[in-house]
Amino acid sequence: MTQQVQLELEKRFSELKISLTNEQWSDVNFLNNKVEELEQSDIALAFRLMQRVKNLEPSERNVQKLTELKVRALKEFPDLATLSSSESNKIKNLFNNAQSLKQQVSGVFTHPQMAKFKRPFALFVLIPFFLFVFYQLILASPRYESQAKLIVKEPDGMATLDPAMALMSGFGVSATNQDTELVKAFIYSYDMVSYLESNFEISKHYSDSKYDFISRLESDASREKLLEYFLSRVLVEVDEKSQVVNIFVQAYDDEFAYLMSKTIVERAEWYINEIGHHLAKQQLEFVKLEHELVESRLQTAKTELLAFQRRHNLLDPEAEGIALQQITYQMEGQVAAKRTELNALRNSMSENAPQVVQARSQLESMLQQLEIERSRLTHDKLKNQSLPDDEVNLSVSQVLAKFSDYKINMELALQAYASSQVSLEKSRIEAYRQLKYLVTVESPTLPQDARYPEVFYNISLFLAILLMIFFIGRIILATANELR
Repeated sequence: MTQQVQLELEKRFSELKISLTNEQWSDVNFLNNKVEELEQSDIALAFRLMQRVKNLEPSERNVQKLTELKVRALKEFPDLATLSSSESNKIKNLFNNAQSLKQQVSGVFTHPQMAKFKRPFALFVLIPFFLFVFYQLILASPRYESQAKLIVKEPDGMATLDPAMALMSGFGVSATNQDTELVKAFIYSYDMVSYLESNFEISKHYSDSKYDFISRLESDASREKLLEYFLSRVLVEVDEKSQVVNIFVQAYDDEFAYLMSKTIVERAEWYINEIGHHLAKQQLEFVKLEHELVESRLQTAKTELLAFQRRHNLLDPEAEGIALQQITYQMEGQVAAKRTELNALRNSMSENAPQVVQARSQLESMLQQLEIERSRLTHDKLKNQSLPDDEVNLSVSQVLAKFSDYKINMELALQAYASSQVSLEKSRIEAYRQLKYLVTVESPTLPQDARYPEVFYNISLFLAILLMIFFIGRIILATANELR
């Protein structure tokens, strides 16, 4: 019974404490008046309250008053004296802890000091939170997501071309992530939005009034707003390691999401192919034009050389010059032999002897012929009216020099033609290498379940953000009030 009496006393004491304000609970005069009121009705509670007064102000008067109340309380409630002071303290602490926990759990907003906290919390946290929960659970329209995976590939030139030519042209070197980033940039571009708008009227779908007014597109949205909304409903991610392009398309209808995803993939493939063909065509046309110029120079040089040979009735001026030199050298040898023979005849015969006359006549004829042959090498030919002005009266040596000029021009043109032919082949290979194409790793999917909104995640995140903002604001206001 002793513990039960003590617990009941502590319970009444705690209830008295809760009924008072902090100022009253700390006011000694007020508590003394309260003790005098309780002496007539509840001496035990008056004694317990007097202990509080004595702790606040341990004066001689309060100690004497406490002693008197203790004597009177023990007379009416003898069970209070059977407890030791340690047991009494244990029971009192246990009761106080229980009462404190009860106050924290059930009366957190009933305390007067919590009134300042209750209203802002409800205004800035509870009301927005319940409105957001209502929107997510009731109003928010479900959105379906279709996804596709692509990768940019190049032709395998090492397998189809000569290894030396393929290596010289740069085949076998893997493409960088510029191609995948180019695909991503095109999908996010206004050209893609315009194409989808002209084919499917995506603005009409996203602004339909049957969907919730918060997530849908404005009915009179401008092109910039349409592009911004499109970017919020289409996501393109590039895997840095595999260079796989992941495309995610959201729509309010599963069929529409699938159709949009499929169209985006087809349009991106067309774009990559168009760029490759355009660059290859421009580069190849330029090289072909240069090759045609070089080929024209070669044909001109060949024509000029053949015309020069035809005008001078020459097959090979170099060979003809060598033949003339040999003839001249032979005749000079014959002239020398004939002079020796004439000198020998003169030594044995007179000048009028038939043999001497005949030998002298032959020597003179041979000398005349030798002069003619020499003049063919060193002197101008007879004037030919059909020859150009710069080729009239040319000697064999001059014809040979002119022929060498034409021949050198043709050889240079032939070398340029050979180099141009190699460049043309390299350009053709390079153009083939630039023909990239998209490979579909995963075809656009037809969703069956709505992916968005993620209700639990959105509600949890929204509540966390609200609480964080609210408590940060409370800390800032408390700090500002403390610094005043």
